[in-house]
Amino acid sequence: QVQLVESGGGLVQAGGSLRLSCVVSGSTYISYVMGWFRRPPGKEREFVAVISRRGGTTYYPDSVKGRFTISRDNAGNTVYLQMNSLKPEDTAVYYCAASNSYYGSDYLRYDYWGQGTQVTVSS
Repeated sequence: QVQLVESGGGLVQAGGSLRLSCVVSGSTYISYVMGWFRRPPGKEREFVAVISRRGGTTYYPDSVKGRFTISRDNAGNTVYLQMNSLKPEDTAVYYCAASNSYYGSDYLRYDYWGQGTQVTVSS
């Protein structure tokens, strides 16, 4: 049973930074493409970032490009999301996700999900 557990969320002022972590257990971590998504209040789930199995390739939407960085520690089974220059519109529940083979932004194609961690950015 694959489990993903996020941590690192919280309350931060606009312009500040947070780093989210997601620990993967129950399977061979290196087998998965890893992604981050978010659900802002009253909105649909949004794609935030994705990283390839060995970390050589990443992809971001324009809304976070240049501010957010996804990385992975394959030895430690952990994927990170470094969030800088945070804005109030980044307020959301952030989810970590794992895919057996899909690399992209479609959340429907990810196979495993964490429970989410709340990020709140005050103005």
